[in-house]
Amino acid sequence: MGLAEKACVPCRGGVAGLTADEAERLLADVPGWTLEEGATRIRRTFRFKDFATAMAFARRVGDLAEQEGHHPDIGLGWGYCSVAFRTHKIGALHENDFIMAAKVNALADAGGS
Repeated sequence: MGLAEKACVPCRGGVAGLTADEAERLLADVPGWTLEEGATRIRRTFRFKDFATAMAFARRVGDLAEQEGHHPDIGLGWGYCSVAFRTHKIGALHENDFIMAAKVNALADAGGS
């Protein structure tokens, strides 16, 4: 099963975050995303033709986040939407972050970015 087909599992803390090596391996499954902050966050910036399209994409990402119960940091401006994930309860990356990145990639593929 690919990452995009998985569902996020609620993280209540008390679990170890992914190591940098584990994060690097999962990163290979989410094209366009990069590791940040010592492999404790992933980010991707999506490009669009205008502000309205970027805003519509940000809303779709927000709706997806609500459905999955796993929320990103979203930056938005004319022609771009930046999405970043980190599991806040553990202050590190978890498989859930990569599941969400894969789902956001699928949104972008379906709606164009």
